[in-house]
Amino acid sequence: MDRLSEMEAFATVVDQGGFTDAAKKLGISKSAVSKHVSSLESRLGARLLNRTTRRVSPTEIGLAYYDRARRVLNDAGEADALVTSMQSAPSGMLRVSVATDFGVNHLSPILGGFLHEYPDITVNMVLDNRYVELISEGFDLSVRIGDLEDSSLRARKLAETHRQMIASPAYLEEYGRPQRIDDLNEHKLLHYSNQSNGSVWKLTAPSGEKRQVRSAGWLTVNDGQSLLNAAMGGLGIAFLPDFLYADAMKEGKLVPAIEGLAPETQGIYAVYPPGRYTQPKVRAFIDFLVESFRDRGPGEW
Repeated sequence: MDRLSEMEAFATVVDQGGFTDAAKKLGISKSAVSKHVSSLESRLGARLLNRTTRRVSPTEIGLAYYDRARRVLNDAGEADALVTSMQSAPSGMLRVSVATDFGVNHLSPILGGFLHEYPDITVNMVLDNRYVELISEGFDLSVRIGDLEDSSLRARKLAETHRQMIASPAYLEEYGRPQRIDDLNEHKLLHYSNQSNGSVWKLTAPSGEKRQVRSAGWLTVNDGQSLLNAAMGGLGIAFLPDFLYADAMKEGKLVPAIEGLAPETQGIYAVYPPGRYTQPKVRAFIDFLVESFRDRGPGEW
């Protein structure tokens, strides 16, 4: 007899508490279930079930075998599901979480291409500047920027961005250009309020020393585009990613606040729940993002 069929019959008897209910669950006759279990016990040379007129229960050896057998059966089920999912066309509702700045400027413009390529997928994109819990909040995927917190989530890198301090020429003309990191204490800083570490800028000095700037901002807001507008309006110095300020810098509306200070490099990732296989709709979207942002990166936004 097929070894997997024997294991499935035995495990189902344990799950259901008897041969009759196991037969109903498997859709075969009670005698067939009994033959499978008897064949398994004969092959193993051990009694796996205690049989009485009222109930069926696993022996000590049977219980140990059940634990391993159930794992094997679950793995086999996942293997079947994997093959089925890989052959099926991506479809269904895809819930995506992304920071407002990146979503508006770089994800929204390319969504049309994805939807035309995969007409059976519908997208519900939530633009939010807070940290979302993917699994508990029902998201299939999130696009996150910066260091990823340790977790069981899976991640695939899409691109990189440079984050640096920028200001308008008018601001620097009025207040002077800071020459070193410590000079920032004398300047008007524009802060992003949704950072988990508060109003702290992590910078790397020319010497390679890691520095942190803690200073109350003249303006604090939870939106990067608003900080960009404030910087271009001469209100102070902002610490922003280049996917936001690249165009303004090319047009001369913004310049680096401290000359010679290297920008901080941050990764942009697609983050999604763990699992032994990825849903087709999620896999298709991630592949689309990887291809869409293949030529993007520092200096290319």
